[in-house]
Amino acid sequence: MANRIVVDPITRIEGHLRAEVEITDGTIRDAFLSSGMVRGLENIVKGRNPKDVWAFVQRTCGVCTTTHAIASIRAVENALGINVPPNAEMVRNIMLGSLYIHDHIVHFYHLHAFDWVDVVNGLSADPVKTSQLAQSISNWPKSSPGYFADLQKRLKKFVDSGQLGIFANGYWGHPAMKLPPEANLMATAHYLEALEWQKEIVKIHAIFGGKNPHPNFLVGGMACAINVDDASGINAERLALVQKLLIQGKEFVEQVYLPDLLTIASFYKDWGAIGGFHNFMAFGDFPMAGYGNKDMSTYKFPAGVILNKDLSKVHDVDLENLKTVEEHVNNSWYDYTGDPNAGKQPWSGETNINYTGPKPPYEFLDVENKYSFIKTPRWKGQAMEVGPLARMLVGYASGREDFKEVVDSALTKLDVPAEALFSTLGRTAARGLETQLVAQWNLEFYDKLIENIKGGDERMANMEKWEVSTWPAEAKGVGRVEAPRGGLSHWIVIKDGKTENYQQIVPSTWNASPRDPKGQRSPYESTLINTPVADPELPLEIIRTIHSFDPCIACAVHLYDEKGNIIKEINDVSVCTV
Repeated sequence: MANRIVVDPITRIEGHLRAEVEITDGTIRDAFLSSGMVRGLENIVKGRNPKDVWAFVQRTCGVCTTTHAIASIRAVENALGINVPPNAEMVRNIMLGSLYIHDHIVHFYHLHAFDWVDVVNGLSADPVKTSQLAQSISNWPKSSPGYFADLQKRLKKFVDSGQLGIFANGYWGHPAMKLPPEANLMATAHYLEALEWQKEIVKIHAIFGGKNPHPNFLVGGMACAINVDDASGINAERLALVQKLLIQGKEFVEQVYLPDLLTIASFYKDWGAIGGFHNFMAFGDFPMAGYGNKDMSTYKFPAGVILNKDLSKVHDVDLENLKTVEEHVNNSWYDYTGDPNAGKQPWSGETNINYTGPKPPYEFLDVENKYSFIKTPRWKGQAMEVGPLARMLVGYASGREDFKEVVDSALTKLDVPAEALFSTLGRTAARGLETQLVAQWNLEFYDKLIENIKGGDERMANMEKWEVSTWPAEAKGVGRVEAPRGGLSHWIVIKDGKTENYQQIVPSTWNASPRDPKGQRSPYESTLINTPVADPELPLEIIRTIHSFDPCIACAVHLYDEKGNIIKEINDVSVCTV
């Protein structure tokens, strides 16, 4: 007899996500993932100037705002045939690359680490042995016995007071926790250090984009002017600060994040056989010779699709236009005109909200009918996983030496086969390995920017098609970005200088979507199947796999008319009356 359990909400993610799983004999046999939130931003930007859309859709997410802005301006540039100056390309790369470092480190320490680290257990650690462990894996300076002893005293005060403070929500003492006390104490110390460090790297967005979050961008380039001698522009002092911050980020990745990741992973190698998927897709990003260049050797992240875990062949994803992509709503709370089971290519996509789920309060979803606000995208009819693991697998399978070096090194250190990549452990490790690559690439982007400036090229924007009068009557474009969480695409149709249609397919749409008309599960639901659960009352194992994707379920949106009156309000399915 199957026992259905509900995890709602799944915490330590961006947005709201509900998991319902059926467990038989301690193993998950079926799973349904549901989002009770809706963006609606596609409707908000209709009729607006395409050059302004990035400022609206950037608000889709408060975590990775930069990615939505870049996707939007790339969509407009693709539609209008605008080429971006090299300096602007490098600045965009630096901003996206610094976001990677920030986002992945924050995810590991502050959203995912407590799935593996038992903070309370660290109270029994020997500070001397903790220091020895830390110094054996890294030359990070904050590794003395006194440092860990002081931290341990601070933690004990939290526990003795009955209030764990920022560590209150955790599966402390769970039988699936395997780290020794010293590793738990070390990881907790680095959790706190990461809190301090992450405040610094985001300054790069403020330097080039004026502020963070939601920095400024520009169709045709960047809105920041280079003037090395002027205090009001991107001058020598600010460029030097950017370099300093990038170097500090690289040091934190190499001396803290990666050593911690590999150390923790060494105790959980059994998770190299749990939580795997079979299809992977990457759009490619970090261009070195112009975005839109079909030569994948000019991109740091190559594009491609891997099917059925076959690393011997990388399929072409077609960067020019993704006509092979369709979105379905057969199990989503939206209506399509025409056949409800037929998918729509995003340029002709619709966002017609229609909640038909159970009236709250309710115990379970009606999974025989529509059960999520997330649409279901497919590539050539196939479900795809996007994200760090997809990017690393495509790079590895493409024969890129830098990818092969970091992947093979990690497999050797952990003493696990390549098959372990297709798992929850592999997904978590891939995020750290690509952070290592991006941290190095950031300095390459910076060096190329400085080289251009020294060569006399200070261009930051191409304004040839700034005026609407220069545009065709109709145009359509797609902007693709490898966001930290995976392939992101924005699709725009422009008519008479206005936004006629706009659609977003975000990484978590690919990964978290409900079943398609063929009954195919998407990655979230699929990767939970056959996962062992030690204690259904404390389903840590579910959280581990879902967190390995770093879910970003977009925040609720209120739709208003021009007078400020609410048109439709959808906050959470538990209070939804639509």
